[in-house]
Amino acid sequence: MLKKIPHTYVIIFGIIVLAAILTWFIPGGEYSRKNITVNGIERTVIEKESFNYVESEPQTWQIFEAFFQGFVNQSGIIVFILMIGGAFWIVNSSKSIDIGILSFLKFTKNLEKNKLLAKIGVNNIILTLIMLVFSVFGAVFGMSEETIAFIIILVPLSISMGYDSIVGVSMSFVAAGLGFAGAVLNPFTIGIAQGIADLPLFSGFGYRLFCWFVINLVGITWILRYASKIHKNPERSPVYETDVYWRNRNASEGEEINYYTPRIAWFVYLFISLGLITFSCIYPTTEMKIGNSSNIVPAVPISTILFIIIGIISLRKSVHFFILNLLLFTIVFLVVGVMGYAWYIEEIASLFLALGLFSGIAFNYSANDITRYFLEGAKDIMSAALIVGLAGGILVVLEDGKIIDTILYNVSQSMEGMNKLGTVSVMYVIQNMINIIIPSGSAKAALTMPVMAPFSDLVNLSRQATVMAFQFGDGFTNMITPTSGVLIGVLGVAKIPYDSWVKWIAPFMLVLIILGWLLLIPTVTMQLDGF
Repeated sequence: MLKKIPHTYVIIFGIIVLAAILTWFIPGGEYSRKNITVNGIERTVIEKESFNYVESEPQTWQIFEAFFQGFVNQSGIIVFILMIGGAFWIVNSSKSIDIGILSFLKFTKNLEKNKLLAKIGVNNIILTLIMLVFSVFGAVFGMSEETIAFIIILVPLSISMGYDSIVGVSMSFVAAGLGFAGAVLNPFTIGIAQGIADLPLFSGFGYRLFCWFVINLVGITWILRYASKIHKNPERSPVYETDVYWRNRNASEGEEINYYTPRIAWFVYLFISLGLITFSCIYPTTEMKIGNSSNIVPAVPISTILFIIIGIISLRKSVHFFILNLLLFTIVFLVVGVMGYAWYIEEIASLFLALGLFSGIAFNYSANDITRYFLEGAKDIMSAALIVGLAGGILVVLEDGKIIDTILYNVSQSMEGMNKLGTVSVMYVIQNMINIIIPSGSAKAALTMPVMAPFSDLVNLSRQATVMAFQFGDGFTNMITPTSGVLIGVLGVAKIPYDSWVKWIAPFMLVLIILGWLLLIPTVTMQLDGF
């Protein structure tokens, strides 16, 4: 008889206990740190050769305190998840997303009439295009937390297309992770790492773009093969049993829908249109930043005009299509806000909250109805929010135990006496290991690059190669580390147990890590532009 697999909460708690045990055996240590300005952003970096052993602080009862501090540290993502869950529950209650999925599936069936498209596979084309969009977002502006909002849309779509929740997560989160690892113009990883390493910002673009292409070619091919296997036999999915939640939800939402447009929906349309026109006057142009370059474009006015035009068309069909229009332009303004105004989860959560409220009003819900649906959505997604805070306790224990700097110091010392390929390989391994306990790319760049960049000079290794080792080491393991609040949040929203996810992604992760190492070899064996 097989033993029952531990609950995700149990697994995370076990890791916290393990971290606490390590604080009893690993000596305490600290680097001195200083504040510097990198690309206009102040960062705390390590002072080279400043490491000192300090009195260790073994953790015992503090593991319970770490829960509280973990929730405090991850409070932004926790509130983000709750607001997204509540807002989407309001939207879902209107059946608008179901109508959108049905319309999308009908559209794909019509495409299958084309012999060429049918031979390639319409679903393969759709999956590829969706993944490429999210990969570009990951590579250009470091999309990460934002993917949580799309899980609620793409997982039901994936189930409706005959796949599983893993494919739905792969469409957004994994795709953004592939782009994050390619990091062609990501200001939060490459921008900071190159700035600390005293390299021209986003230099080595050509080879980095080639790496992004190869990583996505391998990654998307892997997902397509898996999706094809599940489509042929859904029961082969490692999450087939847990996906019953989504299958039942899709089945219960397959009831007959009454298409209509209440008068209040037109008032919502006018109110939003007037608001957007006002914002267009206040922000007639937007500086859209892509990497180190920027362009002045009338992003808000253009988006406003499109909303006004498509809004009228959607309202003439049904309020459901108008709510889909609200969802579409929520995503549009999310991109404009992130790339043009440096929005983060606070602004994005507020944007989706507005989506939920306006959708409820347009559907002629009362204030009590909107509140009830919001609370139901927050309740449904509460487990995802709680586990993010729980996972945050892992890092708290390691930091309070004062062993993170000791780990960093000892692994950096392991590179002594190696040739260039050996050095960049060890750097790559180290960055992967550190990413398990410090999943934040910008924080890890600030911590490791002050040590790694000068060390690479001692062995005549290009600092650009050192940045590439950081880039790949930072990107791939984000998709498996339990200390990542984003990963845990994504899995919680998708209802995928962490152990099931690890079993599925482990072979894929191994392939990606080996691929990253192969892509590092040319940085020390060939003369590359910018290296």
